[in-house]
Amino acid sequence: MGQVQVILSEDVHALGDAGEIVSVKPGFARNYLIPQGKAMIATAERVNEVEHKKRVISEKMAKDLTDLTAVKAKLDGIALEVTAQAGDSGKLFGSVTAANLAELLSEKGLKVDRRKIQLSEPIKTTGEHTVAIRLRSDVIAEFKVKVIGGKATAADAVVERADDGKVGLGAAADKPDPEPLDIRDDEY
Repeated sequence: MGQVQVILSEDVHALGDAGEIVSVKPGFARNYLIPQGKAMIATAERVNEVEHKKRVISEKMAKDLTDLTAVKAKLDGIALEVTAQAGDSGKLFGSVTAANLAELLSEKGLKVDRRKIQLSEPIKTTGEHTVAIRLRSDVIAEFKVKVIGGKATAADAVVERADDGKVGLGAAADKPDPEPLDIRDDEY
């Protein structure tokens, strides 16, 4: 029996990827691929339409690649400096997270989504660290982060409390107290 040519609408395991023209048995096309919306019969009109869409997508991806390469070049030359309180051994009291790094990059004029910053775990030690940013699956930029540790002692906390009446160390002491939640039984 003959084969039927279909255009795949989505990736089908062991058959092909979306947009490919494949030959299958007529029963497979009629009973599974077409009713499930996974393929459509390959007419000359549809083939031309799919090829046009492929060209448009490849042109857009090429333009995006050039834009991302320019962003990668900017990121590769950046070195960030972070000051955080640390103990004598160089361990930070807290950590430097991807969100912190994204905020520092935005201050330098580079808007980067924090989820694209690849940290296996937050930075918890002083020193120089290399951080990768996955701009796209094939474009990865790297930049340096230098974490400088400041000493924190109990005397600093006492002085801070005496000066402004707030309890705690560092930036957390500068935040206002949160307002109490108003939870009423009649709302639930």
